[in-house]
Amino acid sequence: MGQQGSAGQSHAAQQIATGVVSRLRANGFEAFFVGGCVRDLLLGREPSDFDVATNARPDVVMRIFLKTFAVGAHFGVVLVANEVDGEQIVTEVATWRSDGAYSDGRRPDSVRFSDSAEEDVVRRDFTINGMLLDPQVLAETGDVAGAVTDFVGGRADLEAGLVRAIGDPYVRFEEDKLRMLRAVRFAARFGFAIETKTAAAIRALASKIEQVSRERVRDELTRMLTEGHARRAFELLDATGLLREVLPEIDRLHGVAQPPEYHPEGDVWVHTMMLLEQLPESASPTLAWGALLHDVGKPATFTPAPADGTGRIRFNGHVEVGVKIAEDICRRLRFSNDDAAQVSLLVENHMRFGDVRKMKESTLKRFFRLHDFPEHLALHKMDASASIGDLTLWNYAKEKYEALSHEEVRPEPLITGRDLIVAGYKPGPKFRELLAIAEDAQLEGRVRTKDEAMALVTALSARIKA
Repeated sequence: MGQQGSAGQSHAAQQIATGVVSRLRANGFEAFFVGGCVRDLLLGREPSDFDVATNARPDVVMRIFLKTFAVGAHFGVVLVANEVDGEQIVTEVATWRSDGAYSDGRRPDSVRFSDSAEEDVVRRDFTINGMLLDPQVLAETGDVAGAVTDFVGGRADLEAGLVRAIGDPYVRFEEDKLRMLRAVRFAARFGFAIETKTAAAIRALASKIEQVSRERVRDELTRMLTEGHARRAFELLDATGLLREVLPEIDRLHGVAQPPEYHPEGDVWVHTMMLLEQLPESASPTLAWGALLHDVGKPATFTPAPADGTGRIRFNGHVEVGVKIAEDICRRLRFSNDDAAQVSLLVENHMRFGDVRKMKESTLKRFFRLHDFPEHLALHKMDASASIGDLTLWNYAKEKYEALSHEEVRPEPLITGRDLIVAGYKPGPKFRELLAIAEDAQLEGRVRTKDEAMALVTALSARIKA
């Protein structure tokens, strides 16, 4: 565990973790950096966290350090907390161990603590994550490679650009099925290939991913979508057979033809991959899932072009169907209510940009009221860029949105329900319609005072049925 963030935060986390190693060694134990931080240092990247592996038992670690959390002491994991400039930095300290059977496909049923660093790393997932580093040697020499101990061939695989399971890939994936998704994510993130035997094991065991909790699957897919290499990740999911297991709705996008005059890029799968390719590393999870799911309703609504050439391929109702499918996926993967609502809104409204220049000012302002409207803008830009490339509607909407103040988009109503009640109107369908008429006029600048709004309501009231 550790601190995500800037190079400064990474440097502070490294200093803290180096201090943890030094203190363990001062107490007579062995200790090293392990895992992703070693991999990232060898790649010249800023690690997001620094983990420590040691032969000190969890109870000893908790005695040595002042502030600790026994989040996984049964499995040998203790969090050591330190404060720097008012910010808490947490270092994960794991005791060397060997694992028993994994009957639940996630965690070992039992562990045996070990005094052997090699025994510890050979039970880890991938060779590129199985290296040790001596931070004191690194501090003295500045040579990352010279500070690394590698029992599993991780450095060679880093240089070759390979994600390879440690030992027998079938055993590693049977132990923890989520490792199959992690293999895809690492390969996408670093632009690596999945080693042949490792890839074969994933294809053979892909159906067993159903044993992994839906929350863990969701989180891993979200990381794939937001690490800046989403297209590569989903193409690897497809190639390994994992896609049809975790997101069959996306697998069905393959081969669904689109009208070439609007989508010269190809079928719905190709179009969706082109959207994912545009997702930056900083993309929010909701925007990323909105991009993935925006056309998920097309396979079920595909209507081929008439044989006589009088029409084109159509997807009547694909938005409505897509919203339902998106809701089902969010429910299945146990999204938060807020995230699920935003993903559904993105799917529901992505076609409305086609009418943006025809909208009345009141309609346009209500459109701009959608939660986090910049995400809708971003999705439309990706959508247009992945088809005919015409950004005219995006430019129009963006300029209009940025030109309007919050008060112009969401002004205080000139009249309220209480005003109508005082004027003698009774709550009901007519009541709501009169308020909507008054708001439209206010948004369009046709009325500017309460008296003008009431006069308009009075004039139109007789035309509206109760």
